[in-house]
Amino acid sequence: MPFTDPAHRSSYSKEQLKKYFDRISLPDKYRRELAFEGHIATLDEQLSSLSNLQKHHLAAIPFENLELHYSPTKTVSLEPQYLFQKIVLRGDGRGGRCMETNCLFGTVLRSLGFDIYSAGARVNEAVQPVAATKGWKGPRHDGWNHMINIVTIANKKHLVDVGFGGPGAPTHPIPLLSDQPSGNIGSQSVRLLLSNISDNTRKDQQLWCYQLAYGENRSWIDAYSFTETEFLPQDFKMMSFFTSTSKTSWFTYRIVCAKYLMENEEIVGDIRLYENEVRCRVRGAPTLLETLRTEEERVLALEKYLGVKLSEPEVLGIHGMITQLLG
Repeated sequence: MPFTDPAHRSSYSKEQLKKYFDRISLPDKYRRELAFEGHIATLDEQLSSLSNLQKHHLAAIPFENLELHYSPTKTVSLEPQYLFQKIVLRGDGRGGRCMETNCLFGTVLRSLGFDIYSAGARVNEAVQPVAATKGWKGPRHDGWNHMINIVTIANKKHLVDVGFGGPGAPTHPIPLLSDQPSGNIGSQSVRLLLSNISDNTRKDQQLWCYQLAYGENRSWIDAYSFTETEFLPQDFKMMSFFTSTSKTSWFTYRIVCAKYLMENEEIVGDIRLYENEVRCRVRGAPTLLETLRTEEERVLALEKYLGVKLSEPEVLGIHGMITQLLG
């Protein structure tokens, strides 16, 4: 029966949540922490549970745009129940782009009782994977092309993002406080800065800028800027349609699949397939693992390094595409 309340958002059942926990290999001790029934969880308890979920999600579910190149239909859906089927139930290791993974994660958090809403973000062109080849040095922020989640705990808002595909994704909830650096991965530091961005003509306009810095005495780099204004599902449908169909969107002419690496409950690096190369970065040290020459090699590498297994129709789906590796 259709819902008539426009503010209604989808949720997952307890059985679905259990299957999601299995998908991200969440240890039992953290599952018990999420059982808030019977007492009011403290701020520290909620932040701990949220942080553990975020880290295990990043380490289990890849950021990838394979649907746009290997799927026979080349279409993306943001419907939460479809995303659950694709990412959790299919068993082929699939993930998705930012709006897919953050929509799934946001629905999980909402189903667990967290106070959450989603907002839009603008990614700095300089941190996008095509920046080096196109000479994009930035800072120049794209139009609304990224989705983030904002979680309120004890009246304090936090940025929570499991869908930023770059090497500097936030690995823990970040309170919406300006200029409060925290450690992230290896020697990397992150912070939020409430400021104007270079693209604005009105200097009184302010956004939250998620910034990265590597090592000591290194300059801060804008990764993306975001607003606290709630974006609606129909907003993200428009954003997803553009980024998945426009010839100016790198998602349509480059292939990426990336997943974070976790040791002793901490994110220490990432492994990513980008076009015809597989690279691993642990605590800041990059390593080229393999250069791929053919589609057969790329399909095998997706499974070997990232646990993604494409079906036969998907393997055939890239034939004739500009992104096909011809050897």
